[in-house]
Amino acid sequence: MNTTIKQLSLVLCALILPRAAWSELPASLSAESAACIACHKQQNPGIYEQWGASKHFRANVGCYECHKAEKGDPDAFEHFNTLISLIVSPKDCARCHEHEVAEFVASHHSKAARILGSLDNVLAEVVEGSTGLVTPMFPGGLSAAAVSGCWQCHGAEVKVLSDRGLDPATWPNTGIGRINPDGSEGSCSACHSRHTFSAAQARDPENCGKCHMGPDHPQLEIYNESKHGIAFRANRDKMKLDNAKWIVGEDYSAAPTCATCHISATKNQPVTHDVGLRISWNNRPAVSIRPEVSDAKMGLPGKDITWETRRGNMTDVCASCHTAQYVTNFYTQYDGIVNEYHTKFAKPGLELMAAAKPLLKPVEFSNPVDWTWFELWHHQGRRARHGASMMGPDYTHWHGTYEVAKSFYTELIPELEGLVKENLESKEPARCKAAEALQKKIEEVLNQDSHKWYLNKMDPKEANERKKRTEEFQQRYKK
Repeated sequence: MNTTIKQLSLVLCALILPRAAWSELPASLSAESAACIACHKQQNPGIYEQWGASKHFRANVGCYECHKAEKGDPDAFEHFNTLISLIVSPKDCARCHEHEVAEFVASHHSKAARILGSLDNVLAEVVEGSTGLVTPMFPGGLSAAAVSGCWQCHGAEVKVLSDRGLDPATWPNTGIGRINPDGSEGSCSACHSRHTFSAAQARDPENCGKCHMGPDHPQLEIYNESKHGIAFRANRDKMKLDNAKWIVGEDYSAAPTCATCHISATKNQPVTHDVGLRISWNNRPAVSIRPEVSDAKMGLPGKDITWETRRGNMTDVCASCHTAQYVTNFYTQYDGIVNEYHTKFAKPGLELMAAAKPLLKPVEFSNPVDWTWFELWHHQGRRARHGASMMGPDYTHWHGTYEVAKSFYTELIPELEGLVKENLESKEPARCKAAEALQKKIEEVLNQDSHKWYLNKMDPKEANERKKRTEEFQQRYKK
């Protein structure tokens, strides 16, 4: 019986491990791991229980196989005559999962900690925070808002103390772009939570929601609103999340999850740990860019993979449940939102803010209009684009384009007009000239066809058509 169980375990391992790693699986638990377990079973029973439920347990992969260190490793320390490191980095995981780690390292996920200098980071470190959190590696202090906020999703640069302990500002941290003491970037446990490293958990939409939620990137909320999310909750028991083989349209078809669309296998594609290989817009900036452009900026190999190829990859996922026309028409709708937002608000907004710059205080976020513009594109504009990308109508409209328009017309334009009024009569010729240029730009933008309604200059033909529609609506629903 035990032999049969062991054989079954090896078969399961074959499905989740590269063949090279499978052929080298230990026949029994190592002496080092057995020694770890003898103690940690008593000291940390939760960890022991989680490991016991894992595929690692069935493959005789224990504590030491993951935590072992080499002499000279920055964070290596001797623990009961065994050299180990506390952090298990992607480099460590690559001992068995070489292919998966290579894909992950090529992804934006692994670079998430490269946020220093970004507007988000300035907000957390300067505007929201202070230098009140003092630790051994940060004697001058740093922002607790950044440490407990941004760094927990994006990742921190883990600092090793002189006694080989880890600085408390940088650990604990499972941010997906964590910069590890061994120089590697990323944290596999951001998705594959230790110590079960459950595939089922990684496939669950809630797993992604630790980071992909909130006012600026509410993917989890959008998914929950969408028909995909509704179908998942109604059919969770049919999803077979714990299957070793998990191919959409073959092992399940009740609903897609985040993993289904961005990571997991289809009948034509293998699993990928580069989550950007199936997206055709990068909606992070004020104006969306194609993913190969952002990959090129970060020096990633994806620079050579066109957005058309990536869209084809995603179309293959969609084809598991939808017809070709359905998918093509969806992308027409999605591109329509992106392009409309670009043309009507994002590009004119950038031009307006550039024209206003000479009239603003030089420190970012020290002007009310800085906040207005930031939230317009960073929160509201992203919500609109992400909402459309995942078929969440409420986030596309009421949390998205409605908020964009409201901010543009009731905050951004009036605040810029206020700057003009304040500076047109300035005693400084340069400020007068800048105010005149800004006024000209405001007039130019508002006289574009999509904004003319604001000036009561709507084309008469369009105005009559809208009046007709209003009258028909009122006639239809009047009591």
